[in-house]
Amino acid sequence: MQRLSPADAAFIYMETPLVHMHVTGVLIIDPSTSATPLDVRAIRDHLAERVRAIPTFRRRLLTTPLGIDHPVWVNDPDLDIDRHVHVERLRRPGRTTDLATYVGNYAAEQLDRSRPLWDMVILDGLADGTIAVITKMHHSAVDGVTGNDLMAQLVDLTPDAAPTATPDLPAARPVPGPVGLVFAGLRSRALDPLRTVRAAGRTAGSLVRLANMVLRPGAEGGGAARPFDAPRTAFNRSLTPRRSVAFAHSSLDDLRFIKATFGATVNDAFLAACTLSLRRYLIAGGERCDRPLVASVPISVHGASSSNGAAANQVSNMFVRLPVNETDPVEVLRRVAGDTRDAKRVHGAIGADMIGDVTELTPPGLFNLAVRTYSRAGLAERLPPIHNLVVSNVPGPPIPLYVAGAQVAAIYPFGPLLEGCGLNISVLSNMGHVDIGVIACPDIAPRVDDVASGIVDAIAELRAAANAALREAR
Repeated sequence: MQRLSPADAAFIYMETPLVHMHVTGVLIIDPSTSATPLDVRAIRDHLAERVRAIPTFRRRLLTTPLGIDHPVWVNDPDLDIDRHVHVERLRRPGRTTDLATYVGNYAAEQLDRSRPLWDMVILDGLADGTIAVITKMHHSAVDGVTGNDLMAQLVDLTPDAAPTATPDLPAARPVPGPVGLVFAGLRSRALDPLRTVRAAGRTAGSLVRLANMVLRPGAEGGGAARPFDAPRTAFNRSLTPRRSVAFAHSSLDDLRFIKATFGATVNDAFLAACTLSLRRYLIAGGERCDRPLVASVPISVHGASSSNGAAANQVSNMFVRLPVNETDPVEVLRRVAGDTRDAKRVHGAIGADMIGDVTELTPPGLFNLAVRTYSRAGLAERLPPIHNLVVSNVPGPPIPLYVAGAQVAAIYPFGPLLEGCGLNISVLSNMGHVDIGVIACPDIAPRVDDVASGIVDAIAELRAAANAALREAR
């Protein structure tokens, strides 16, 4: 039995019938790169064998009665791999748009909490002959870094890697009942009675440092974006259960060139491209762009959190303005870069444990009740938006990856949508390119393809501006 950290438990408490707290990933595999004939069934058997050996995939979630403590992971004695790993065929003609429709419908289905919180589909029938491996895993079990670690155990670094021996699995133990969970929760609290006090102390210290930064004139970071500072847009309405996705693909070298030319970061360049795309999207939808959007940008705090590696989620958040009210691409990048610098200073003042500490200080029942009330009462449409969208940048593999001898051609990430925020943009670097996944609630943001393609166009526009700047400098 392993108790969830407060940060991991937060993603359980945030989930409602409309807010699905799982992450979705799509691996595109090219069977033509395999030295031997490879079909969808061989890939399914290969992945099913790998999954059996990974403890994370064998765990099932149990909640502690009365909210005495956070939920626990237990090994599921009834794990049936065939209920989690499926083979399906895409309907003809198997275009990218057909794959996107399938993935959107798949992402809209919540995971069954009576079983381990993951699912996988190996999808055949794509017109170009590739095969898609679509995964869904609850955010309480993975973040960007731990998700990459799991992926590394499913894939190989060479096409001819030797089969991995499946270790002997631990003997299945009976799942504890309510009484056992209550006693385990009480024991956990008794063994560490001061953890709430420590969380309160860290939170108080963070608030003091933050207030000093915001209120002191001229303080570095004092002008950073804040939650509830976002303008109301079409993205900021109550969610429905539906999801839609779009894929895009661009050059990592272009982002690096933009970074080097203008003295920014790769993440700044990508955020600027998102800004330009979102401006066009909003204007095409008849919306005004007279104020910057506010994006939530998750950042990894692995190694900085007090959880000491126990939490699957060691992630924090910063708020960054996206100046959709600016038309010049270079000025957009300059303003984004300045705002991210301020946001990083604010995050440094807050610390790496804020999400976990807030969860620790809030009774689980109250946490989930607040989330459900916010959703059911439609408060997302009555209160100022916390933020307008989420933008995540996940570091990916700089080297080729293989599944059953076939090369992985692309890896598209899709994060969860939060109540009142119907758009999430994620990017993953993969060798010399970046794979972009955009997920939305189509009843809020219906033209998700325009957002994705607009980002690619904006990267090209920023690259052209960088080329022009370099010519002028000469």
